Amino acid sequence: MTKLLLSLHVLAALVAIGPVTVAASMFPATLRRVLGADADADADARTTLRTLHRICRVYAGIGIAVPLFGFATAGSLGVLGDAWLVTSILLTAAAAGILALLILPAQDRALTVTTEPSVASPTSLNPARLAMLTGIFNLLWAAVTVLMIIRPGSTTGA
Repeated sequence: MTKLLLSLHVLAALVAIGPVTVAASMFPATLRRVLGADADADADARTTLRTLHRICRVYAGIGIAVPLFGFATAGSLGVLGDAWLVTSILLTAAAAGILALLILPAQDRALTVTTEPSVASPTSLNPARLAMLTGIFNLLWAAVTVLMIIRPGSTTGA
C-alpha cells in the first residue's frame, strides 16, 4: 500500500505542480508584452495571459491531492514526526500561501487591467514583483522536492 500511495503522491506532484510552476513563470513575461503593446496589437498575448491564469487556478486546485497523498504516504511509512517531513510540510504551506494569497490575486488584477483598462491603470501592475513571487514559489517547491528525495536522517529505506 505504501508504494501505491507514494506513486500517487509523486504523480500528483508531477501532474499538478509542474504545470503551475511553468504557467506562473510564463505569466510575468507575457504581462510585460501586453503592457508594452498597442491597445489592440497583442490580442494573442491577452489570450495567453487568460490561458496561463486558468492553468494556474485549475492545477492549483488539483494540487491539493499532493499533500493529501503525501500525508497518507508519511503515515504509512511512520515518518510524520521526522524533521525533513515537517520542514517539507512547512515549505509546502508557504508555497501554497504565496500562490493562493499573492500570485493568483495578482494575476486576476493583471487580467482585469489588461482586458478592462477603464477599471484600473496599468501602472498599478508590477510584472517584476509577480516574477519575484513566482520565483520564490518555484524555489520553495524545488526545496521540497530535494527534501523528498534526500530525506535527511530517514531510516525507512523506502
